[in-house]
Amino acid sequence: MSFKWFFICIPLGMVLDYLQFNDLCVFIVSALGIIPLANLMGDATEEMSHSLGAAKGGLLNSTMGTVPDLIIGFFALQHGLIEMVKAAITGAIIGNLLLGLGLSIFVGGLKTKTQLHFDRGLTHVYSSLLLLTTFGLIIPAVFEHSVESDIEISLNISVILLLIYVSSVIFTVTNNKSSTLPASDRDIIKSNSSGNILVKPLIKLMGAGICLAIMSEIMTDTIGPTATVLRLTPIFAGVFLLAPIGMVSELINTIRFSRQNKFDISLALTLGSSTQIGLFVAPLLVFIGLFVGQGMDLLFSKFEVISIILSVAAVNHILHLGVVSWVSGPKLIGIYLMLGVAFYNIP
Repeated sequence: MSFKWFFICIPLGMVLDYLQFNDLCVFIVSALGIIPLANLMGDATEEMSHSLGAAKGGLLNSTMGTVPDLIIGFFALQHGLIEMVKAAITGAIIGNLLLGLGLSIFVGGLKTKTQLHFDRGLTHVYSSLLLLTTFGLIIPAVFEHSVESDIEISLNISVILLLIYVSSVIFTVTNNKSSTLPASDRDIIKSNSSGNILVKPLIKLMGAGICLAIMSEIMTDTIGPTATVLRLTPIFAGVFLLAPIGMVSELINTIRFSRQNKFDISLALTLGSSTQIGLFVAPLLVFIGLFVGQGMDLLFSKFEVISIILSVAAVNHILHLGVVSWVSGPKLIGIYLMLGVAFYNIP
C-alpha cells in the first residue's frame, strides 16, 4: 500500500497548527502525516539491514519500529499526558498481539487456504519475554504506595527490564543462528543495488525522524482537546487513538508478509514489537519522564494490566500447537474489539 499521498498532510498540518485552526482538524491531519513517516522509517531500516547482516539488521529493524512510539511518548510527557502515555503503551502491546496478529492470521490463512505453520521455538522465546513484561507491570499495580514510592519502584523495575532487553540484544548479536526476532527478520531485508548502501537510508531515516518529531509535537498539542471534543477518556484516547498511530508500520508489514506466505516473519514482527514496547519503550519513558520533570511510572490501572494479561494468554493459547488456521484471526480481533468496548465505558 502506498502512502505517498499522505505526505501532503505534513506541510498542511504545520500550516493549520500555525494558524491555530480547529484542534480536531489539526489532530487528524497531523496523525495522517505521521503514518507515511513511520512507514518511511521502516523502509529505510530495511534497506540498512542489507549491509548489516541478518541479526544486526533485523535488530535495527525491530528497534527502529519503536521510534515513533518513543517520539510520540516524549512529547506527550512534555504536555503532562502521563495517563495517556501509559494507555498508549498498553494499546501498543495489545494492538500488536490482538489486532496485528489477528489480521495477519486471517489474511494469511485466506490467502494460502491452508493452516499456517511457524517455528514453535520462536513463540517460546517471545512467550517468556512477554511474561517478563507482564511481571514488570503487575508488581507496581498490585501494591498501594505513596507517589514517591511508585516512582522509585518503577525506576528500579525499569532498570531490570532494560537489563533484560540489553541481554537479549547481546544474545541476538552474538548468536546469529538463533530464532529470535532479529534473526527471523532476515527475510525482510531487501536488496539494494546502490554502491552507497547506508548513506541513502540514513538520510531518509534522519529526515523522517525530524519530521516525525515536529508532527508528534503538533499532534500531542491537540490530542487533549480532541479527546474532550470526542468525549473520550484519556485511557481510551491513549489505547485507541495514540497507540495505533505509532504501530501503523508494523500493521502494514505484518499483513504484507502474511500475504506472501511468510507467516514466521509476521509472527516475529507482532510479538517482537510487543516485547520491544514492554522491555524497552515503557522503561525508557519512565526515565524520560524523570528528565522532563513528569512523574511517569509503571503503575498502570488494573484494567490495563488485566487486558495485557488476557492478550498474552489468548495469543499463547492460539499459538501453542505450532499451527494455526485463519479462523483464529477473527477471534483475536474480536477480543481486541471487546476490550475496546470495555475501555470506552471506563468512567
